[in-house]
Amino acid sequence: MTGVYHAGSLAVQERVGVRGLADHVGRSIGSGIKAVAAAFLEQQPLLVAGAADPGTGRVWASALTGAPGFARATGPHRVSVAGGPARAANGGGPPSADPLATALATPGTEVGTIALDPRTRRRMRLNGVAEPTERGFAVTARQVFANCPKYLQKRESYEVVADRAPGERRRGASLTDAQAAFLAAADTAFVATVRPGGADASHRGGLPGFLRVDSPYELSWRDYPGNAMFLTLGNLAADPRAGLLVLDWQTGTTLQLTGEARTEFTPDGERTVRFTIAEAVETPGALPLRWSAPQYSPANPLPAR
Repeated sequence: MTGVYHAGSLAVQERVGVRGLADHVGRSIGSGIKAVAAAFLEQQPLLVAGAADPGTGRVWASALTGAPGFARATGPHRVSVAGGPARAANGGGPPSADPLATALATPGTEVGTIALDPRTRRRMRLNGVAEPTERGFAVTARQVFANCPKYLQKRESYEVVADRAPGERRRGASLTDAQAAFLAAADTAFVATVRPGGADASHRGGLPGFLRVDSPYELSWRDYPGNAMFLTLGNLAADPRAGLLVLDWQTGTTLQLTGEARTEFTPDGERTVRFTIAEAVETPGALPLRWSAPQYSPANPLPAR
């Protein structure tokens, strides 16, 4: 079963002592899109993608939205996505592209995607190779699997705010005070990571405060017990580049961070990921969705003080 894992994930599994469990869980990873997965994907108005920009090499995570069906399986190993990342106004000038736009328009880009449904607390991950299409882009799947609902906040419903449009993007090399407060109040984040020959997008969740802003240039979070595969931490062990996406579920504002991350292990088995920021991109009103208030997962630990 080690064939579904690369050296980075295997090393973390060995260190934590979950190799046997990881092999068992790894049997759920396939390359085909089953009917139940295709049906789930077609119901979602939100898809998160993660990849490395081919020009800068920086890793980003971006949110894509559309009417249910904008992302759908078009074959047993292929997903088609209509549209692309949101574009923002740029002071009355030409539109400003999302940091991931170039990657998704470049044939052969390794991309990780995650479709998450807060209404049912279900999620599906699909990693593969992207190529541009006339309507957006498509992904040829290499890994398809579901995750448990742990740490995923439930949101009963959403509405589309038809007149919401992305505002001007704000770029910086560090966090503003307002962005730091935004992160500290978040209950959900998406992490993009890469490795030689692959990319992944994963979910992290917890009670507000689970993301800690340690300085304008660094944040951290505890790595809670999960499915034992350690795909994200395994990727970081092989390549420290990472991207983080946090969104406001009501206003649609997004905060995208890119930089490098490392995992710290303590003798008592706790793990902390420390993320060093190279660039921050904030887009007001990037997404047209307004979700209801969260019902926090009963699995969420209390944030560390």
